[in-house]
Amino acid sequence: MLAQFGVRVELLLPRADEDAEALEAERAGELPAAYVERVTRAKLHAARARLRRSDLPDAPILCADTTVALGRRILGKPRDADDAIATLTALSGRTHRVITALAVASGRREQIAVSCSHVHVAALPAAAIAAYVAGGDPFGKAGAYAIQSSFAAWIERIDGSYSGIMGLPLFETTQLLRWAGLAV
Repeated sequence: MLAQFGVRVELLLPRADEDAEALEAERAGELPAAYVERVTRAKLHAARARLRRSDLPDAPILCADTTVALGRRILGKPRDADDAIATLTALSGRTHRVITALAVASGRREQIAVSCSHVHVAALPAAAIAAYVAGGDPFGKAGAYAIQSSFAAWIERIDGSYSGIMGLPLFETTQLLRWAGLAV
């Protein structure tokens, strides 16, 4: 998505000895917006450390994290098929929030932005949920779905950012990249 703005990207992926999934561990009583901001900041700090250890030149770093929230409940990535079915059943016929936090580091400075969208899912027949889960799409995705997948046929309406629901809200991203001095 960044390429459409002429932004060249170098990935700062975790090394094999890093437990990147541990950054996403939920804390008891943590609200969804606080959770996603904390995780995004942790990812940013980890990426800054990777950049310092690399041979890459200093450059702005962008990190993001997305969570799905049903009320105060965080609906993370499903552990297995049963968890995916339970999550999609909970979303059926209801409106939930998709919260994406993104952070940019430029030099010693950091800036964070948050995008929150409301998504209303139509009532899902059990057979549709089972077929979607059997297709494998829910895995690795907060809330057990991707808006850009066949699940879109069950989304009645959204109020917010489509790209934010995908995981990178482009309006907020371009604002942060401009703040970091990149022409986008």
